[in-house]
Amino acid sequence: MSSNPASAPRQHAFTGPAAPQLPEPSYAERTRTLLSLNPVGMLSTISRKHPGFPFGSLMPYALDAAGRPIFLISSMAMHTQNLKADPRCSLFLAQAAADGDPLGAARVTLVGRAETVPERDLPQVRETYLARHENSRYWVDFSDFSFFRLEPVDIYYVGGFGVMGWVEAADYTQAAPDPLAESAAGILAHMNADHADAMIVLAWAHAHLEASEAAMTSVDRLGFTLRLKTEQGMKGARINFPSEVRTTQETRKALVEMVQAARENRA
Repeated sequence: MSSNPASAPRQHAFTGPAAPQLPEPSYAERTRTLLSLNPVGMLSTISRKHPGFPFGSLMPYALDAAGRPIFLISSMAMHTQNLKADPRCSLFLAQAAADGDPLGAARVTLVGRAETVPERDLPQVRETYLARHENSRYWVDFSDFSFFRLEPVDIYYVGGFGVMGWVEAADYTQAAPDPLAESAAGILAHMNADHADAMIVLAWAHAHLEASEAAMTSVDRLGFTLRLKTEQGMKGARINFPSEVRTTQETRKALVEMVQAARENRA
């Protein structure tokens, strides 16, 4: 099963050779990106007190090199007791809703088994976890605390309205977070605060949509998504970069060149 969403044909406003068609990030890559940005999720275990019922707990986590969530949990916690009786569980997390609509935000559910980390892996797991949760140094060596690791069996990704699908665990393990993951929020804030006019031009040039208002709702190494106010109502448009970008500087350069080309073509 492929985790790549289908990409619509891309139209260019400028003349000359068309840039290579670029796909959107796969659901596996989007999932790795989302998990890399969020330090806390909701862990659901199978209740010992009420067999068959899920038991939800707020759960800080870190990711190992394969993207597997790592937990530092106390033996006194109810979720730890549940896991020792039955390791089956799920971890849910969601992206913050930028426009106030939680159902439009990306979220993911990892289904798998969480078991204690083998002794041989503890040094690396400890280092990885404490790098993300520095305050845990105060209790990491308490005798009742131990590390658990969730081995994904299957994953379900929702990217917003109409964007959803299962991600195979092997695809997730082999994926990597988007290189713009840490800087995406800053790029979006800058574009939406200072360059709404430029995004309206890009919407016309690349999506053939006449918009009176535009906002950038996501950006990744391959392109970006716009939310547009048109005479026909609110519409969305995915626009690819001419080539892959990996830094804020490369993103800015690509956007400037795209806007200049679009304006020259429209003049």
